[in-house]
Amino acid sequence: MTANRGFGIDIGGSGIKGALVDLDKGELIGDRLRIDTPKPSTPEAVADVVAEIVRHFGWEGPVGITLPAVVKRGVAHTAANIDPSWVGLDADALFAERLGRDTAGIAMLNDADAAGMAEMRFGDPVARKGVVALLTFGTGIGSALFQNGSLMPNTEFGHIEIDGHDAEKKAAASAKDNEGLSYPDWAKRVNRYLTVLENLIWPDLFIVGGGVSKKSHKWVPLLDIRTPVITASLLNNAGIVGAAAAAKEGLAH
Repeated sequence: MTANRGFGIDIGGSGIKGALVDLDKGELIGDRLRIDTPKPSTPEAVADVVAEIVRHFGWEGPVGITLPAVVKRGVAHTAANIDPSWVGLDADALFAERLGRDTAGIAMLNDADAAGMAEMRFGDPVARKGVVALLTFGTGIGSALFQNGSLMPNTEFGHIEIDGHDAEKKAAASAKDNEGLSYPDWAKRVNRYLTVLENLIWPDLFIVGGGVSKKSHKWVPLLDIRTPVITASLLNNAGIVGAAAAAKEGLAH
């Protein structure tokens, strides 16, 4: 039986990743392709990389694309860890033109929202009950908020101010790497962040994802908060899977 296939691309501050996705299983088909995010990460430069990834796989169907940005009706309204020239840009139109598709063949969405949608569909069933916040720790901190599996799009919880700082500047995985922090020292910052966030939204569950989720055993057990914390089932592929599903089903339009 031929797999129910889709294609997703996850644009991050440090890398752009794309892959074919089995939408019945929520798994990548074969290996993903990762290319470093251009510097500067202008829309044109990023679109060139996205086109290269799509061409590499020979994919001609709908393409789901995530951005580390608030995305409403295909337009980027913020630019977290990408070039500020994205703000106000019709990303739908940009990628449709660059990939030779009409806008109906492009699904643009926030990166953490895409990851969260994938977790709701293919991850631990416990995530579909109550108030659940997915947080992706990478170059920044992305967030996705769900109530009984329904998404409230474009939350920006990585940018709440904590102790006089934008939260992701201190608690993102990039802060750990840039400052040479040990996992225990970085976990203290994550703990502080999650404590503030849980007092704001009172979630029933946190799901932690992003590249650092692959080593969750080194830091998640060190967290001491009242809200249960689990690791994302799809680890750092969740954004690709969620984007592919959104494109196949037209969820971003």
